[in-house]
Amino acid sequence: MTVDLVVVGCGGHGREVVTIVRAVNEAAGRPVWRLRGVVDDRPGEVNLKRLQRLDVPFLGGVDHLRDAPPDVHHVIGIGDPRVRRAVGRRLDAYATPAASLVHPDATIGPDTRYGPGFVAFAGVRVTTNVVIGRHVHLNQNATVGHDSTLADYVSVNPLAAVSGDCHLAEGVLIGTTAAVLQGLRVGRDSTVGAGACVVRDVPDQVVVKGVPAR
Repeated sequence: MTVDLVVVGCGGHGREVVTIVRAVNEAAGRPVWRLRGVVDDRPGEVNLKRLQRLDVPFLGGVDHLRDAPPDVHHVIGIGDPRVRRAVGRRLDAYATPAASLVHPDATIGPDTRYGPGFVAFAGVRVTTNVVIGRHVHLNQNATVGHDSTLADYVSVNPLAAVSGDCHLAEGVLIGTTAAVLQGLRVGRDSTVGAGACVVRDVPDQVVVKGVPAR
């Protein structure tokens, strides 16, 4: 069965999601997803040209999905977790369900549970007994250890490492090459800067950076 899909966001992150769709289809040897195109309220001329080079149609603004048939799925290709949350809440009012995409070069533990809209990029490694919420994005070569929980709209950027038994609250962003050590909590809407090492719990709505992260 082939499922129709629309990617939300034509920036770099959205175009990377397009490549996951194509990788899934190629690995399956059949069209698992039929990519109808991309929607974006403010696409920008440069991104539209780059989308055209990928031979992917631009369908218009996000409201294009409002009248889409209920068998058309969407996936949000927006890197910023707060923006992704705002768009996700808007899409909740539409009939189109959220699709989850796992790159064929990602490894997801068999007892991992994830919600709709989850995206795992190439090289992602998720081990065992991990709970992942809605619209969570794990970017290239990110790792998530055993018994961790990632709430809705979390982003773990490329090469970042989340150790075992960690809890990332809603809207958390873990920057590129950052590390969160065993058993720690990062609070809602907080950001761990690129290259940081988290050695103690992080409260809500703060930015921490450095080694150790402060």
